[in-house]
Amino acid sequence: MKTFVISMAASLLAAVAIAQTQQYTLVDLGAVGASPAQPYVVTNNGLVSGGSAASNGMMHAVLWYQGMKADIGAPGFGALNSQAFSVNARGQAVGEAESLTALNPTNEDFCGFKASGLPSNGAACVPFLWEYGMMTALPTLGGSNGAANFINSRGVVAGVVETALRDPGCPSPQVLQFKPVIWDSEGVHELPTASGDLDGVAFSLNNNGQVIGASGNCATFNPQLQLNLQPLHALLWDTGTVTDLGNLGGTGHGFGNVALNINNKGQVVGNSDLPGDQAFHGFLWSQQTGMKDLGTLSGDPNSAALNLNDEGVVVGVSVDKDFNPRPFVWQNGTMTDLNTLIPANSPLALLLACGINSRGEITGLAVDKATGEAHGYLLTPGGSVGSVPALLPDASSARTLTDDVRRLLGRFAAGRYTAPLRQPQ
Repeated sequence: MKTFVISMAASLLAAVAIAQTQQYTLVDLGAVGASPAQPYVVTNNGLVSGGSAASNGMMHAVLWYQGMKADIGAPGFGALNSQAFSVNARGQAVGEAESLTALNPTNEDFCGFKASGLPSNGAACVPFLWEYGMMTALPTLGGSNGAANFINSRGVVAGVVETALRDPGCPSPQVLQFKPVIWDSEGVHELPTASGDLDGVAFSLNNNGQVIGASGNCATFNPQLQLNLQPLHALLWDTGTVTDLGNLGGTGHGFGNVALNINNKGQVVGNSDLPGDQAFHGFLWSQQTGMKDLGTLSGDPNSAALNLNDEGVVVGVSVDKDFNPRPFVWQNGTMTDLNTLIPANSPLALLLACGINSRGEITGLAVDKATGEAHGYLLTPGGSVGSVPALLPDASSARTLTDDVRRLLGRFAAGRYTAPLRQPQ
């Protein structure tokens, strides 16, 4: 009996300790299917964009909101696969989608759907803007393919498109050069690469028009960047000028030097090779401090900083020697494994932290401990563990959404999209 009492006391103390460290409410966004399907971005009013498994093994662009999921990739452009890399608070989404109407005479697998094991019929993969319930293809620079990677609150889009020029350094099946671009109301605008680089990409931009990305060499399809690029230079474009943000000592010929996101204060995150190009670390760059090495979680040799908010809170992934990932949140010089900040009995093990908004909500990729399936997730700071998310936004949130998104949410309520997902843990 004494042993039992001691054990009960220890269990109660442990439960209290766990409760004190539970800093996030976890919502399971449901199974997303095989890589590269995952959530990418969460807006300040709670919209999440990404890709998720559709019928017959395809992947479709989707939006999540308040625990519900909508397929915005159907009918799309009539082909098989798509994904939404970004969405803004107005409900405008951007990404890449295969198209039966766009020509692909070089038969490239630009978006890597075939390389990722998804069914693909060789259709061109084009950048898209989704709004008012419709998907529209964005113009390229003369080539067939491209991808829209980010849209800011003003509707300006950053991404990558092909030109009509061949790149002799590209391994098959890639043939054409591809350039970083932005799209605005006046059309598509090419951004300069670092000196000598034929290829590049714009990954993100802020509301002030500052754009970030990378340039380098055409290479075998990179599943992390989802692009045929070996990124050698992490870049910032500001008022027509390109700046090489530097590196952490590596040349970029290992895992690469690349800028992945920027906030409205001009702070930039990404990852850089270390000296010798055998390991890479996430970085935080600002005009005042330059490039700062964020390090890794304890025991890991590698990391990548994937996103940040305007408060300078950074999220990303730390990777061990066998490339097993753990998601992190970095704040005020401290990096913490997000798995230690959710309930210990969570059905999900978190893998990547991909997006964070001004409220500190985090989205990313996880695995179901019971089934091994890949799931999306959304973390909310604090909150009531076990509370059920509302089906529709409150009036104040609804006013910030465009009419098409409000109609979309009405279709959620009518049951025309997927049923409510698993309750928060």
